[in-house]
Amino acid sequence: MVTAYDREFLTGTVGVLILSLLTERAMYAYEMLQEAERRSAGAFHLKEGTLYPALHHMERAGLLKAAWRESDAGRPRKYYSLTAKGRRQAESKRRQWKSILSAMRAILGDAGA
Repeated sequence: MVTAYDREFLTGTVGVLILSLLTERAMYAYEMLQEAERRSAGAFHLKEGTLYPALHHMERAGLLKAAWRESDAGRPRKYYSLTAKGRRQAESKRRQWKSILSAMRAILGDAGA
């Protein structure tokens, strides 16, 4: 079941999602969209219009670097990877989310499980 989330509710999650995915390996944008949707069982159905501005902003902020290379399908794609600054930011965001999640579970009780 796909849930429609308020835009305000999801503010800030796209950056965390990108950082988290890229801690594993370099990815191209469409791959990130697919992976987020797959891992969230369809709950995160991001649009390119949401993802690309976030990628460009994070690249300008020095969190990501991009490089064109050939994909497994033989087509050139722009792959994004984390910089050292991006890795530090990813770890910081991960700690923050774990803390928030723990606090929200305490507040919501069984409903938040």
